[in-house]
Amino acid sequence: MSALLNPSQWPLPLQTFGLLALSNVFMTFAWYGHLRHQAHQPWLVAALVSWGIALFEYLLQVPANRIGHAGGYTLAQLKIAQEVITLSVFVPFAVFYMGQPLKWDYLWAGLCLLGAVYFIFRS
Repeated sequence: MSALLNPSQWPLPLQTFGLLALSNVFMTFAWYGHLRHQAHQPWLVAALVSWGIALFEYLLQVPANRIGHAGGYTLAQLKIAQEVITLSVFVPFAVFYMGQPLKWDYLWAGLCLLGAVYFIFRS
């Protein structure tokens, strides 16, 4: 039970990619949420609000990359994993939160990223 409450005891992939997934939620809202909520605000206001949200992204993303790199993931592996996570977070955000139509292009982009994962993570 104590291991569940102590993230430093979680498996390396869960620490690294879990934090990256959480950081991506903040990143996606910082980058695109203003299009829904602050379209009537001057761009500077939207930029400052987005910057504030992005702080939380960095507070999760920086430790995730440091943990992953110290644990043996290469820079390329961390970057490609980040891109897969980004698409995995972005598609539900775009469809359910922003009301965008679900498109086959998301599937094709995801398949291309799976190819990138294969080439970057193979030994």
